Amino acid sequence: MKKKKKKNSKYDKYQSPLAERYASEEMSYNFSDQLKYSTWRTLWIALAETERSLGIKAISRKQIDEMKRFRDKINFDAARKHEIRVKHDVMAHVHAYGDQCPVASPIIHLGATSAFVQDNADLIIMKNGMNILLKKLVNVIDALVVFAHKNKDLITLGYTHYQPAQLTTVGKRACLWMQDFIIDLEDLENRIENLRFRGAKGTIGTQNSFMSLFNRDEKKVKQLDQQVSKKMGFDKILPVAGQVYTRKIDSQISDVLSGIAQSAHKFANDLRLLHNLKEIEEPFGKKQIGSSAMPYKRNPMRCERVTSLARYIICDSVNTDLTSGAQWFERTLDDSANRRLVLPEMFIATDAMLDIILGVVRGLTVYPKVIERRVNEELPFLASESILMEAVKAGGNRQKLHEKIRKYSMETITLIKEKGADNDFLERIKKDEDFAKIKGNLTDILNPKNFIGRAPKQVTEYITEVAKPLLRKFKKLLGVRTEFKV
Repeated sequence: MKKKKKKNSKYDKYQSPLAERYASEEMSYNFSDQLKYSTWRTLWIALAETERSLGIKAISRKQIDEMKRFRDKINFDAARKHEIRVKHDVMAHVHAYGDQCPVASPIIHLGATSAFVQDNADLIIMKNGMNILLKKLVNVIDALVVFAHKNKDLITLGYTHYQPAQLTTVGKRACLWMQDFIIDLEDLENRIENLRFRGAKGTIGTQNSFMSLFNRDEKKVKQLDQQVSKKMGFDKILPVAGQVYTRKIDSQISDVLSGIAQSAHKFANDLRLLHNLKEIEEPFGKKQIGSSAMPYKRNPMRCERVTSLARYIICDSVNTDLTSGAQWFERTLDDSANRRLVLPEMFIATDAMLDIILGVVRGLTVYPKVIERRVNEELPFLASESILMEAVKAGGNRQKLHEKIRKYSMETITLIKEKGADNDFLERIKKDEDFAKIKGNLTDILNPKNFIGRAPKQVTEYITEVAKPLLRKFKKLLGVRTEFKV
């Protein structure tokens, strides 16, 4: 006989990995039902208070006080029952709030449309979310500053097309990652500072309901819009709106999140390649298992998760672009279900991604001996032009010497690839009488410091002139601690 399945177990239904596995408590709460609906109620209170202050005598102090008492005590079960009946989420919460506030019930949502609470709350919550991401980005940049400064002189092989190109330093490469994140930080700060509130615009944005409420007094209608927005922490207001705020705002915000994801993807991919080269590794716990079958494995799973989340965020950003372009006239509802999924998940995924990156940067392990060995393997080839120049200056024939260097290079590369031989390019040069005059100078010529240009100085300048001033500006945001979630 089969056992009767236990009802209402969380294991009997789909659980979002973003919420259960990756989300930080801070960002998860920011998109919680508790905050969402308490924000709706805060908006209704702000609307009623402002309407009363502007002369609507039907609204009493007693009603507003009652609304405030129940602002954070959301009766979710009642709201759910109302929604089953009325098939409208905003009106369900109007009724649920009214159940708790019988005195205030007649004036809740007075003159407003659903978008008054939905859209304005979304803007408030996304602004909160952007500030959380700003804090995380500042700390990532700070960690990269520490890493870049520590390794500004550590010479490493630079690549183009993932082929050995020239020498750079580990710190200089870290500045490339840092610069991308700083560009993202500037974009994010711009979006926060210029975010505009929908305000009190009425049913399709004409403020007609408020014109009726205030007996066609345009001055008071405009004051209502401005004062409600100010109460909710916004100095800037959209001058015009349809029923909803323009969905271009969602698209602009998601573009910034996509930008952060792009920077994170590049950073994590670089580290995955370096991990394979055994030059730099992400943190690896003492008890951590890299593979169920191969005990020796040290997989870069943190960075792999970053690239995975980044790809998800980048793809989701296309969704908001399509939604922005697909709105009809003053509004259509084909954005609603879409936005409920896309906007919270983009923020939660971006936040989770930055938490991982912060932990990775703070725990990076660098292996200088491995880096040095790879530099020495390629340096003879990288120095070939310098060898040619010095030999010509010593009286040699440029064309003849060039051909010999080309020939020796090709022979050496063939032996390395086909026989697994060591790089004997320099030995070939030393044995050739045409290079005899510079034979004693080869050690100096091949000093790796001769091939890194201004890399160490560039690190110092970038940190001093760009990163440090930015960190001073946001110094109150420093000190974030993260814990990696499996």
